[in-house]
Amino acid sequence: MKGMALVFPPVRRFLAALCGLMGASVLAVSAFPANAMGTLPTEGKTALAAHSTVAPPFDTTETKLFTVALAKTAAEREKVAQYWQPERIKRAESYTPAGPGAKVGPTSSPTASTPAPTKPATPSLAEAGTSVGAGMPAKGSAPITPKTVGKVFFKFNNKEYWCSATSVEAKNRSLVATAGHCAYDVRRYEAAQYWIFIPSPESGIEGGIYVGHTLTMHEDFPGKGDYDHDYAFVTVHKGFTWSEQKDAKGAVTYKRTEVGRLQDKVGGLKVLTSRGAGNQTQTFGYPSGPQPDGSRPFNGRTVHVCSGRTTVTKSPTYLLNNGLMIGNCMFSAGASGGPWVVDYNPATGSGFLNGINSLSWNLKVDGRFDAISSSYFGAYTLAAYRHAEKIALP
Repeated sequence: MKGMALVFPPVRRFLAALCGLMGASVLAVSAFPANAMGTLPTEGKTALAAHSTVAPPFDTTETKLFTVALAKTAAEREKVAQYWQPERIKRAESYTPAGPGAKVGPTSSPTASTPAPTKPATPSLAEAGTSVGAGMPAKGSAPITPKTVGKVFFKFNNKEYWCSATSVEAKNRSLVATAGHCAYDVRRYEAAQYWIFIPSPESGIEGGIYVGHTLTMHEDFPGKGDYDHDYAFVTVHKGFTWSEQKDAKGAVTYKRTEVGRLQDKVGGLKVLTSRGAGNQTQTFGYPSGPQPDGSRPFNGRTVHVCSGRTTVTKSPTYLLNNGLMIGNCMFSAGASGGPWVVDYNPATGSGFLNGINSLSWNLKVDGRFDAISSSYFGAYTLAAYRHAEKIALP
């Protein structure tokens, strides 16, 4: 980050959604209304396929990019692979996620203290197990979830965390998009360690386990904690799966099988930038954390969806000047990094990635989250994506 001033982010006063960190306190959000505040850049629509030759809306020389190696060598990949054996993955999924600005507890554990509820949970919502949003399917039905959607598992400061994420189309066919705070710890100025992606983890690990190779993001997120750039592209190694075996004494061991490149295995969402606001959008994630009133309508083990038209939002506290918001969404901690998909086809699960779950809002101050926001996907996002998709892999 040559020439970049490193400044701790301002003190947070509302919940920064959704990363798998431990020990958050939940704060109400009421300072910033859900209606549009200001305008977004009026750039033309830019859709990116893996083979795209569309010109960016302005010069995207890579002077604002931050890249860091996660596990580039074969030996480093092997170390991460051996760390994330099935028992550890199963334990990690039970951890309670919380916001990235929260104080981290002394150790990761399957349980964490939560605020005392101020009102009972809504029974119908808890039973349905879905977020409420405009255009949601009737209870008992659901659109096909993109098989690209999954979870990332990683360590910050020797503690294990998780977030949501998605595979995206790329020239190297090996790229994951997630939130910046799901790959870089702005409080310690450190990239994540032992970072892996598992698509559709609720179905097991058949889709593969993909070790992070290189992290690419805008430099203002690690440098300033700027949530105008809370997105990250992580290039990943070829994937593998574990199969259980028993030796002559009945002891369980695991055999590793290679499964190839991520995009070849599960596909990838195309990337769309400079679309503006007002777009019908589906957002996916694995919410798990408590609502502000302490209730827990989600368990983090099932992917959920919110739907609505995007509006413009701001948060000076988070240096967010060009954010997008979807209302009527109760996503809580754990959904961070999940994809915002436009032009979504529920029959096939295909569409364009146009945002990432970043901040959760409690605008009504009624004990329930009611909106989710994303950084705006503009020219800087495009530059980060184009850099990451060209990274050569072994």
